[in-house]
Amino acid sequence: MADSPAGPVAGPDLLESGRRVFAIERQALDAVAARLDGPFVEACRLMLAARGRVVCIGMGKSGHVARKIAATLASTGTPAFFVHPGEAAHGDLGMITDADVVLALSYSGESDEILTLMPVLRRQGNAVIAMTGRAASTMAREADVHLDVSVPAEACPLHLAPTSSTTASLAMGDALAVALLEARGFTADDFARSHPAGALGRRLLLHIADVMHAGDDLPCVRPDASVSEALVEMSRKRLGLTAVADAEGRLLGVFTDGDLRRTLDDAQLDLRSTPIAQVMTRAPRTISSDVLAVEAAHVMEQHKISGLLVVDGEGRVVGALNIHDLLRARVV
Repeated sequence: MADSPAGPVAGPDLLESGRRVFAIERQALDAVAARLDGPFVEACRLMLAARGRVVCIGMGKSGHVARKIAATLASTGTPAFFVHPGEAAHGDLGMITDADVVLALSYSGESDEILTLMPVLRRQGNAVIAMTGRAASTMAREADVHLDVSVPAEACPLHLAPTSSTTASLAMGDALAVALLEARGFTADDFARSHPAGALGRRLLLHIADVMHAGDDLPCVRPDASVSEALVEMSRKRLGLTAVADAEGRLLGVFTDGDLRRTLDDAQLDLRSTPIAQVMTRAPRTISSDVLAVEAAHVMEQHKISGLLVVDGEGRVVGALNIHDLLRARVV
């Protein structure tokens, strides 16, 4: 990387610049937080009462912030989406219905693209929440509610690049999302349902039944099967274990790779003639198919085992899984 025209920049100077930004933006957040009052409450009430969705709009950097706020709202229980105000004036306005609440962002409060939409939104009957840095701006005056995100100073030393102001707007959006989340009683389970592919979604939505091996893939032998027959079943199903069950499918025990090692240590045993019931582990750890898969990981970790059998309410074996199944499902 090339040095600046004035020569190489000293490390301490770079650190000082970075720390100064944090200090300025921290002051900006404190200033905005101190102004949270009635308009914030009213904005939340409008969003909670909306029959439709929250439509977030903004131009430039404010547009990027508006898009992020829409995503945060949508993932925390408040249906929301972003509409580009420039595109809205050329047809996308049809995406906004009279049941929606509009959250409009512009630090100056004078964004032409948004001001062009305001009369149309008013005629359509949309409630409009303006988030600006100027309480006397046109947007602030024409909106139903104004959220003041003005900051003492931008972190940019040229006072040109939106820095503190965008941070303040992001924080205001987060404050709205969290306040609405708590007001709706939104839970971790609700969050998981809107994030099924995420780590939390997998942990809160994936059940044992979703990852276990069942039917023809379930390793299972009768108690009178020989050890060698059990080994064939284990090798075929490749789970490192086999269930031992009676004719009705009720679980009697389990035979695992660990049991095999202990069996091989006994030179007196004939693998072809010794019944599996003689060397199996009785009363093995089991789990129900309707519990979360993450619970299987907890059981395996607690008891230092790598596999589990799944039984129904009457003690019949219905499935099996091992740690590799949980790893493939990204539960652990």
